[in-house]
Amino acid sequence: MDAIDKLLSKFQAPALSLFRFITGLLLLQYGIAKIFKFPVVPMFANIPPLITVAGTIELIGGALLMIGLFTRPVAFILSGQMACAYFIGHMFKDPSKPVFLPLLNGGTASILFCFACLYLATAGGGPISADAMRGKR
Repeated sequence: MDAIDKLLSKFQAPALSLFRFITGLLLLQYGIAKIFKFPVVPMFANIPPLITVAGTIELIGGALLMIGLFTRPVAFILSGQMACAYFIGHMFKDPSKPVFLPLLNGGTASILFCFACLYLATAGGGPISADAMRGKR
């Protein structure tokens, strides 16, 4: 087991940068769909102002995560936004009967993004990021 740990630990830092990039890319696609209506997603057809604000945060935050600029504060904000998305948009979609299970309320992606961003807020952007380049000055 030590041999496997030793082998895989070499890739930990680049994997963190890749994880950050992919998380940002996935959040960016939600922001683009909500703000620019592309691609056409029926559930984002007529969105209320709160969802437009969320889309703007996802658009800007996702782009910043992709390049790794201001990773920790951006990821922290996105983590909080995803927690709010779960509780407001999924769990309490119908306040008269809240549904906690993500499988039933459609909140699985929100929870995953929440904890992925919380991890990035604590771990940083990794060695392949604008933050790392800025630190080398």
